[in-house]
Amino acid sequence: MNTAELCKGATAGVESPTVLDPSGLRALGLSTPARPRRNRTVAGCALLVVSLGAGVTACGSGGHPLSGKPYDAADHVSFNTPGDGEKADPDKPLEVTAENDGRITDVTAVDAAGRYVAGELSADGGRWHSTSPLAANARYTVHVSTEDEDGAPGRETVAFDTGRPLTKKRLNVTFGPKEGRYGVGQPVTAELSRPVKDKAARAVVERALKVDSTPAAEGAWHWVDDKKLHYRPKEYWPAEATIRVHSNLEGLKIGDRLWGGKAEPIELTTGAKIVAVTDAASHQMTVYKNDEVIKQIPVTTGMPGYDTRNGVKVVLAKEGTVRMTSASIGASDFYDLTVHHSVRVTNSGEYVHAAPWSTGSQGYANVSHGCTGMSMGNAQWFYDTINEGDIVEVVNSAGDTMAPFGNGYGDWNLDWKNWREGSALVGGTKEVPGPQVQARLRPESV
Repeated sequence: MNTAELCKGATAGVESPTVLDPSGLRALGLSTPARPRRNRTVAGCALLVVSLGAGVTACGSGGHPLSGKPYDAADHVSFNTPGDGEKADPDKPLEVTAENDGRITDVTAVDAAGRYVAGELSADGGRWHSTSPLAANARYTVHVSTEDEDGAPGRETVAFDTGRPLTKKRLNVTFGPKEGRYGVGQPVTAELSRPVKDKAARAVVERALKVDSTPAAEGAWHWVDDKKLHYRPKEYWPAEATIRVHSNLEGLKIGDRLWGGKAEPIELTTGAKIVAVTDAASHQMTVYKNDEVIKQIPVTTGMPGYDTRNGVKVVLAKEGTVRMTSASIGASDFYDLTVHHSVRVTNSGEYVHAAPWSTGSQGYANVSHGCTGMSMGNAQWFYDTINEGDIVEVVNSAGDTMAPFGNGYGDWNLDWKNWREGSALVGGTKEVPGPQVQARLRPESV
């Protein structure tokens, strides 16, 4: 089929193609409102010719305004940014206004760090304004697409700098844990240097704290309190994943006289998926590696009155040899023991460890003060197999369920619905496709 035939087949009822507007803003979902569209028989033809790489600029249009190079729209739009090298106030929104009977069709504004500015375009295309805050001490580039009264496209690009915030109050962020290799249950943490209580301010903070994993994993932040957030996936992290955590908060206005500060990025990796499930009723621990059983171990858990907590616990540390006393847990009966192959799972002192004094009860009865005990040989195997961030789960105990926060990492004891409720961004909203899917459709504004 020749070029003329292609064009002939492409002209009937063709609407304005999106290729005449920058793709960035529509990908962001920021500025293109619903509006009547004009039928243009030449548009589909021009698109096809370009795709063929032909040296023809239009098909039989003879100089149609849509077939030429976009005009310089400098006289058709105005900005509220200062001139003569002055810096814009980051505390004020960015505004773009159409002039001389033109209309704005698209706007993208992005700073040198790659942070996009969200915005809204009026229905008549006369005005666009930002809806997310500008960063302080940043350089922005703004691309504006316009359309004149004949439908011809125009382009204008401007750049400007924002000034420094007047206040010295900064919100710095410290990510955790420290860089290294962890199990698939390890949450990411963010410690803030100042409390943030307002929901809108929390949304600004949360939107700027980025967690990316390869392979991808859907996840969300959860506000533990005014100064601490935890991030976890919907399911456990993928095995052998790389997790990168960073902040885009620096220079962003968070609230009244509070601006985003610094944060050092971290990178974590995960190993194999190791999950150890202890059934307190049958006195057996089953250890899974990548969802396959690799060992069953007879154990003893907490006796009545010292029942081991149910629920999912994340390994906090491999501490090896530990002195354990009755005073450490407030037990009424005295004990003072040196315990080997100790793996800590709560801040309050719950361990999985060697308990050679109770081998006769292991697999038959629960006689400990809350820890999970096993033989020296099994404890050494467990210690060598398990790692920080791996999962230890207890079921069928008479004890309470481990709290989500405050005694280690009980994050997985909140179901996904309740976890999302702790987010300032997605709490109270219907669950949508994961961030990796959304990113392909609409990148975040920061």
